[in-house]
Amino acid sequence: MAEPIVADPVVVNGRVIAEAEIAAEMQYHPAGDAAAARAAAAHALAVRRLLLDEADRLGITAGELTDEDGHLLSEDDARIEALFAVEVRTPRADEATAQRYYDSHRARFRSAPLVEAEHILFAADPDDPLALGLAMTDARDAIRVLQVKPEAFGEIAQRHSGCPSKEQGGRLGQISPGSLVTEFEQVLFALAPGALHPQPVRTRFGVHVIRAGRREDARDLPFKAVARQIAEYLEEASWRRAVSQYIGILAGQSRIEGVEIVPANGPLVQ
Repeated sequence: MAEPIVADPVVVNGRVIAEAEIAAEMQYHPAGDAAAARAAAAHALAVRRLLLDEADRLGITAGELTDEDGHLLSEDDARIEALFAVEVRTPRADEATAQRYYDSHRARFRSAPLVEAEHILFAADPDDPLALGLAMTDARDAIRVLQVKPEAFGEIAQRHSGCPSKEQGGRLGQISPGSLVTEFEQVLFALAPGALHPQPVRTRFGVHVIRAGRREDARDLPFKAVARQIAEYLEEASWRRAVSQYIGILAGQSRIEGVEIVPANGPLVQ
């Protein structure tokens, strides 16, 4: 049986947040241990209480509101959103601001390299030495044939591959980094266009024969292609900073026990 967590009561403006409420909230704050999860849950509920108290003070009510997925918000969540709409306003990111960000972070706005890939999978359990040995032999035999007769790749894939791509003659299409298992990608992206890897490649799926096709190197994306994305990112980051600062201001004006909410140093900058 787990030991109960011993912690100070959480009190916001004279209202005690019940331990049962904190315990229920802990499921939304996974952490390394129960004490850390409890602390995160208590912080979240204390912030929520601060915001609802301020909504009460300002007489803010809200009708039906939905989240980004179209789900109806609870009454309290809707009131908090209405409070933010009144109290937290941030500037729009204009084109000049987005351009400065783009110029300072060019590496973030590069297309991924792409390589067309073909493979033949000789499926085998990597923990079965006999099956793996047979797959390695079959893969080496296929490579020897392809080194002499490269046009036979599709035929061999259709006859022997254990991958659904066999129906396309082993073609996987354009592959970007992170799409496939590491062992496969390390070989694929090191090959010249049209080159067949001379050795079988083992992965958790079995043994592969790999051939690279046409390559498209990474390139800088033009500003116009990412301007809206940058503006949305900057506006979201600005809003999050403003909300954090607003909560800090409320914390500085409130009586809070059992949890620490860092007060803001100055007025809300909008």
